[in-house]
Amino acid sequence: MKLLLDENLSRRIIPALQVRFPGSSQVALLGLERSTDAELCAFAAAGGFVICSKDDDFQRLVAARAYRPKLVRVAMGNVGNERILAALLSGADVIEAALADPATGVVVLR
Repeated sequence: MKLLLDENLSRRIIPALQVRFPGSSQVALLGLERSTDAELCAFAAAGGFVICSKDDDFQRLVAARAYRPKLVRVAMGNVGNERILAALLSGADVIEAALADPATGVVVLR
């Protein structure tokens, strides 16, 4: 599983994510920083990414698109990069198992 981090998540954590989520990237690293949320969803779906964002707007958008792409919603408030990275890495097995289920389109990290 590869993650596409939204602009609200730091690209600095991408190198540390590569071992567990190879091929992951962040929108600015891909030149997508001015894309709309709908354009990011289309890009993620076409590229096999799971969107990872703090933005709750994505939850409604991916639901309207029949969960293509799927979403990891980071609902942890104002925490540092280290805490977000730790949550993604420690929850990787749960995230992957949940999103492997066709009936699940969103995983919320708290």
